[in-house]
Amino acid sequence: MDRVPILRMGKTLLVTIQVDMQDQTAMALQNDLAERIAQTGASGVMIDISALEIVDSFVGRMLASISGIARILSATTVVVGMQPAVAITLVELGLSLNGVKTALNVERGMELLRRSEAEAQGVR
Repeated sequence: MDRVPILRMGKTLLVTIQVDMQDQTAMALQNDLAERIAQTGASGVMIDISALEIVDSFVGRMLASISGIARILSATTVVVGMQPAVAITLVELGLSLNGVKTALNVERGMELLRRSEAEAQGVR
């Protein structure tokens, strides 16, 4: 089973998914991210899915689940790089990814995380 690497950039954990997201890989990523958020005290998680051309309902639910787990652990999750075909598939599957913030690319995702952290600290 492939593991998805999790990189730390300051208070943000960066996940770049470069492998096909099989169910076991998605479950391992969920567990690994929860552990890393708790260990590092990360305030943000960015998941780059630009390499994913296809997602199924399980992977869509896992993204929503990861976001929920991160939120409970006081971290904001942003999914970046979603391909149009992936967005269409998620909508067709009826998965709205409630609670998951999205951005077109990593740069916009980092800005979204910075704003979320500033709001959490009461700064505008």
